[in-house]
Order: sequence, then structure tokens, then C-alpha cells
Amino acid sequence: MSKISIFLISLGCSKNQVDSEGMLGLMAGQGWQFATTAELAQVIIINTCGFIESAKAESIAAILQAASYKTKGVCRLLIAVGCLVEKYRAELEQELPEVDAFLGTHEYNHIGALIAEKLALPPIPTWDMSTFYLKRHTISPPWLAYIKIAEGCDNFCSYCLIPQLRGVYKSRPIPDILAEAQGLASRGVKELIILAQDTTAYGLDLEGERLLPELLERLSALPFLWIRLLYAYPDGVDETLLKVMASHENICPYLDIPLQHGDDDILQAMGRRLNNAQLHKKINLIRRYIPDIALRTTMMVGFPGETKAAYQAMLEFVNWANFDWLGAFAYSREGDTPAYNLPKQIKERIKTRRLQRLLRMAAHITDERLKRHLGSSLTVLAESEAAEEYGTGWWCGRSAYQAPEVDGVVYFKAQDIKPGDMVKVIITGSEVFDLLGEMENQGSLVT
Repeated sequence: MSKISIFLISLGCSKNQVDSEGMLGLMAGQGWQFATTAELAQVIIINTCGFIESAKAESIAAILQAASYKTKGVCRLLIAVGCLVEKYRAELEQELPEVDAFLGTHEYNHIGALIAEKLALPPIPTWDMSTFYLKRHTISPPWLAYIKIAEGCDNFCSYCLIPQLRGVYKSRPIPDILAEAQGLASRGVKELIILAQDTTAYGLDLEGERLLPELLERLSALPFLWIRLLYAYPDGVDETLLKVMASHENICPYLDIPLQHGDDDILQAMGRRLNNAQLHKKINLIRRYIPDIALRTTMMVGFPGETKAAYQAMLEFVNWANFDWLGAFAYSREGDTPAYNLPKQIKERIKTRRLQRLLRMAAHITDERLKRHLGSSLTVLAESEAAEEYGTGWWCGRSAYQAPEVDGVVYFKAQDIKPGDMVKVIITGSEVFDLLGEMENQGSLVT
């Protein structure tokens, strides 16, 4: 095998990470090596994000930084892939001659063949996408893995480029997902996180019905201690899904439901299908079936036409909904979206002010919601020592109510544990976004 050293930089969301892992798996199968830094790599790959303007800027900066290693490193081949390339390939080819090759979001499986061609290596066949994810080289900690159940999106929200970046919604067959999940379980993965742009739409393109409940039933029979569901659009969160979630102990009482706003006029202009009253009913339904659920959402401020009254309606909705976790961002005016040409665009300073106020409110709500755990015993997945933050003997981990990277954590005292252990922790305090606690006893490891 040719000794080719690869360094891959994965930008953007966790769905991008899964694609990066698929590419890494393909290259590992060729016997190629992974460099520890870009400076030591013969091949540098940037998996880009093109969702909003700031993500585009980050991707361009990463490409230019990587290009510098052609002169101060050993880089022979620089490849840009992913969402930014899918949307702006012609412009990038014109503006970035430093890049040797480009691949869009539907061409990840060509990466090995492309590298072989560019470096004059023996030809490599293109992988079939049905097996692309089965041989992933995961870059998450060994106790955690994401699994993507569908690609693309059919929602066509007026502000969003995703359908242009990722195409129409395409569900993966259940057998393919189960085969991948079984492989992850056999590697010792304890927490499986289910991803798609809209997980609740899973199956609509296959059989004309929502198959997420059936898929969850099948996945829950595998030896995962936690199964977490992200990006569940509210339209598809129904009693069937909630009953399945409530009936399996290894399905986390956690749901990420991206809602974006709480004002009827703005929701309609965004192309969202549920209004304020329907969202109230949906959240009440969720909490009726899973009373202790942790709800996460995202909100957008500064959408064109967002009056003071509309903004206030969103704040009132957020205050009523009492979300455990809330991510928020200011509207980014993206070309080739219907919202780009809407009248009454909001000034940046107003967006910033509104965003800051919303985030302050969300932090207060999270702080209050966390207090409900005081005195309780939670299973916590230990992920790293926290001596720097709290001192010797302290660890950092997450409960079932906290997703990685986007939510708070649990800091707790413990002895004789290691990263990846799941332990029982008595919660003794909270600090805005994080919980504090102490491991129950030395016999409280969860297996």
C-alpha cells in the first residue's frame, strides 16, 4: 500500500462529521495514514459548511490556511468538499486556484478515487453510498457515535439553503441503518445519536409514512445505553413516536425540536407549517407523554418583517415553553433563498440587541430548569477530568438530559473511574448551564 498521509478538517454540523468519518473510513481501508497536523500531511481535505455567511467565511479561511502548507509543509494535494462546494463550485474554482480538486455533497464516495488519480496511484473503485457509512472511521470519543438516517430536506423554509446544499430528502433503508448501528455497538459505543435534517420525516420518501417510530423500536433492541434523537421537526412529533420514546429506558428523555419563532406571521413567512397555537399543543403533548423530558429548540431573531410585537410574541412563547436548552442566532440574509428579497429587512444592530435579550432570557430559564434535578440521582457519562476547572478528583460528563457540545454538562466528584464510564451522581448544585454533583459510591458504575 502507498504510504499517503491524510489530514481532514471537518467544519459545520455533526451531519458533516458523519460524512467526514465515511471518507476517513474509505481512506483507512486503502492503508493510508492520518497525519496528526496539517503541516505533516501530504493530502489535506476541508469538509466545508455553507449554511450561513459566517460558516462560509470560516470555510474559506480554513482553505486558505491549509493552502499555506503547500509551501511550509509537505502538502501535495488540497481538496475542498462539502456544502460550500456543492453551492459555489464554479466561483470557488475561479477564486481559489490553490485548491487542486472539489467534491460536492453527493460525491463523498469518490474521495479515494480522486486522491489516487491526482497522485498517480493505482486506481481505486468508487464506493457505493449504501456501504459508505458502514466502514466509518469515527472521530468522536469511543463511547459516542452519530448515525445519519437520511440526507437532504424537503421543508424548503424560506431562509434556508439546505435543499440546495444537500438535495431532496432521501431516507436510508432500515437494514442499512441497523447494520451500521450494530457495527457501532460492537465497537463499544454507549450513546447513539440519531441525525437527519428532519428526523421525523424519516420514511416518507420510502413508503409514504413516517417510519421513525419503527426505526427507534429496532434500534432500542441493540445494546446502547442511550439513544438520543435530534432535529425532530414538530410536524412529525406525534403520539406514536412519543409512545415509543416513553416505553424504552435506553431512549433518552430528550428532544431537539427546531421551532425558529413564536409569532404566526413570521412563522408563515419562514415557511414553517405550524402556528403558535399548534406549537403550544405540540409541546403540551410531548410533556404529557414524557413529563421529565428535556426540550431543546433553536430560535431566529431579526427575520425580515419581525416587528417589535412579533419579537415580543416570540419572547412570550419561549417564556411559556420553558425550554431546557435554547440555541439562537440572528437571521443571515442568504442569496438564492425566498427570504433574501423580502421587504423590511432588519438592521444588524437591532438583530444583535434582540439576540442578546433572548439569550439572557434563555439562560435564566435553563438555570431554573436545572434546579429540578437538585437532590436527585442521575446517570452521568464521564467524559474527561475537570481538575483545571474544579480541582483534583473532579470530572466532567453529561446526563441523558444533555446532548454533547450544545448543552451544559455535569461536574462531579469521583474516584477510580475513567472516560466512558457511566456512573450514578447525586446532584448537589447548579451553575446557570451546568450541574454539580458527587458520585454516589464506588459501586455505582452503570453497565
